Amino acid sequence: MIVASPAISVIVPAYGVAHLLHEALGSLQAQDFGDWEAIVIDDGAPDNVAAAFTPFADDARFRLMQTDNRGIAMARNRAIATARAPLIAFLDGDDIYQPDYLSTMTAAIAADPAIGFVTCDAIYFGTPDREGQPFSKFSAQAGALTLDRVLSREFNVFIGCVLRRAAFDEIDGFDTSLHSAEDLDLWIRLLETGWSGACVRRPLCRYRRRPGSLSWNKLSLLTSAEQVYRNAANRLAGRPEAATATRMLDAVRREISWIEGEELIRAGRAREGVAVLTDAGADQRSLRWRLAMPLMRAIPPLAPLLVQLRLWLPPLFPGAVE
Repeated sequence: MIVASPAISVIVPAYGVAHLLHEALGSLQAQDFGDWEAIVIDDGAPDNVAAAFTPFADDARFRLMQTDNRGIAMARNRAIATARAPLIAFLDGDDIYQPDYLSTMTAAIAADPAIGFVTCDAIYFGTPDREGQPFSKFSAQAGALTLDRVLSREFNVFIGCVLRRAAFDEIDGFDTSLHSAEDLDLWIRLLETGWSGACVRRPLCRYRRRPGSLSWNKLSLLTSAEQVYRNAANRLAGRPEAATATRMLDAVRREISWIEGEELIRAGRAREGVAVLTDAGADQRSLRWRLAMPLMRAIPPLAPLLVQLRLWLPPLFPGAVE
C-alpha cells in the first residue's frame, strides 16, 4: 500500500520541555489544515518526552524520534532527514501555533517558487516583561527581507518558519558546530544562495520565554553569533554584503568584551574589568555609559555598583536576556 506524502512536515524539538509538549502538539491537532506530519525529537532529554508524547501516539500523523544528544542543530537535521514532505515547518516543543498557522504559511510559500522560506510575527508569553507583546516590537520585521537586512538585524526572522526542503538540502541544513544562533546562520546561507524570504506580518505563533532557555544565555548566543558572522564575512568576500557582515562581527566582539569586562568587575577584579570595557569602547554604548566609564576609571571601587545598575544597550540579539 502506497501512503501519500503529507504536504508539510513539522519538526518539534522537545529537549527539556516534556511538561509543555502537550500544548505544542495540541496546537497542531487544532490546525485548520490537516495534511501534515509531525516529528517530535527526544534527543536524550533529561525529562520523560516519551511519556509526554503518549497521549498523541494514536494520531498517525505524529512520530517520536529518539536519538543521543548532540545539540539542537543536529536534532533538527536528523528529524528533517526522515521527513516525507516537500515543506518543513519548525515548532519548538514549548511554543504554540495559532489555528491558521499551517494554512497561512503554506499559502504564502506557494505564492512564488523562488521563496525559500517564510517567517511570521509571534506573541510572547511566559514572563511578565513581554507577556502579550509581539516579537516584532523587540526584533524588527518591517521593510524588505533581504540578506543585508538580516545580517544587520534590521529584519529578524522568527524561528517559527516554513521552508522548502529543496532549499534546506541545497545548503546542507543547519550548521551542527553552532551551539546557538544556528537559525540566523541558516537564513543567511539561504539568502546568500539566491533563495528569497517572505514574511506574514501578523502573529501566527505564541512564543514562550523561559529562564534557562538558550535564548536567555546571552554570552553563549553572542559566541555563536561571532562564528556566524565570521563565516559569513569569509563567504561573502567580494560581495557588497561582506561589509555588513564584518561590521556586525565587530559589534558582536564588542558585546562579548563588555560582558567579559562586567564579569571581571563582579568577580572583584574592577581595574581589569574597567580596562577591558575601555578597550571595547564601552564609553560609546550609551549616554549612561559615557557618564559611568570616567567614574569607573577614576574610582574603580564604584564599578561593581554601576555595573549592578545594568547599563545595557538595547541588545544586539533581542532574544537574549538583558
